[in-house]
Amino acid sequence: LKVGTFVRWFLGRRKVVEMLNTLLLVAQTSQGSSTDMLGQHLVAAVVFSIVGVIVFFASLLLMEKLTPFSIIKEIGEEHNQAVAMIVSAIVVGIAIIIAAAILG
Repeated sequence: LKVGTFVRWFLGRRKVVEMLNTLLLVAQTSQGSSTDMLGQHLVAAVVFSIVGVIVFFASLLLMEKLTPFSIIKEIGEEHNQAVAMIVSAIVVGIAIIIAAAILG
């Protein structure tokens, strides 16, 4: 419910609507090849983001399997802040590596 409310609020903003209208106008006035190119880039961005999320979760699962203890139990139930800090640093490192790989 809160996400739907946020989306309605966000789309109701005048600047967002004006920006989207400007982008649509630019896309309509440009040549067909630019629109095709935009579509190709959007598809590539979606594919890379999906692949990045899959690799990210796979690396988190691998990290869970390689540790001699359960990371989820240590952070969720035991409230171990040290493990949480180490895992957060590893997550940021993995995210940077994935972003660098996607950007080429």
